[in-house]
Amino acid sequence: MPKLQKIVSFLDKYLEIDSVKDSCWNGLQYEGKEDVTRIAYAVDAGIETFLKAASLKCEMIVVHHGHFWTNYNPSYTGWGKKRLDILHDNNISLYASHLPLDRHKLVGNNAQIIKLIGGKVEDEFLFQSGKNIGWTGRLKKSTDIDKISKIFEKELNSDPTVLSFGPKKIETVAVCSGGGGYGGFYEALNMGVDLYITGDAIEIYYTAKDAGMNVIFAGHHATETIGLSALQKVVDKRMKTNSVFIDLPTGL
Repeated sequence: MPKLQKIVSFLDKYLEIDSVKDSCWNGLQYEGKEDVTRIAYAVDAGIETFLKAASLKCEMIVVHHGHFWTNYNPSYTGWGKKRLDILHDNNISLYASHLPLDRHKLVGNNAQIIKLIGGKVEDEFLFQSGKNIGWTGRLKKSTDIDKISKIFEKELNSDPTVLSFGPKKIETVAVCSGGGGYGGFYEALNMGVDLYITGDAIEIYYTAKDAGMNVIFAGHHATETIGLSALQKVVDKRMKTNSVFIDLPTGL
C-alpha cells in the first residue's frame, strides 16, 4: 500500500513544484491518512470536489487550483473552514500543482494540448519570473482551425470561441491553458505562430482581425483537465495506486 509521503515526494520531484514562482502554495496543502490506495484528480479544490472524493473512498485529492493561495487569508474560518472540515473529517490529503502542471513538458496542460491536436512541443512560451509557463508546437500535418476546434469539443467537452483571421492551414501554435491574458496573445502574435490557443476569452477581436491572427478560446476549465488526466496515468503506473477523475465543469 503506497504511503502518502512517498507519493508526495514523487509528485514534488516529477512536477518540479519549486521551479516557478506561483501564487498557489504548490505541493501538499493538507495532510490526511498515511496510507493511500485511491487518488481523486480534479481541476478545482472545493466542497463539491471534496464531498465527491469522500463518497468515492479516496484518501488523497490532486488538484490544479488548490485551496491555499498567497493572496488568501489562511485562517481556519468561514467558507475555508467548511471546505477543510471535509478533508479533516474524512482524513483526506490535498495536493495542488498550479503553474508547475501548466508548464510540465510531458504531462503539462499545454504540452498535452499540443499532443492532442497532433503536434510536438517545440519551444518555450510566455515567461513568468524567467520561467516559461506555456509552449509552442508544430503540427505533424497542417490542418484547418475548424478541425482543431472540433477536437476540443469532442475530447475536452469544450465549447470553443474561434477567431479565424489568420492562415487557412495551421502548422504552428502557441498554447497557454487557463488564462493566458493579453500578454499571452501579444507574445504569440509577435512570435508569428499560425494559432494561439488559450482558455479565457479576452477582448482582442479587432486586433486579431487586423493582424491576421487565428485564436481559439477553448475554456479555462476544459484546457486544464488534460494535464491532470495525463498525470493520473503516470502516478497510477509508478505508485501502483488506483484513481478517479472528478470532472465538475464550470462553464468558464
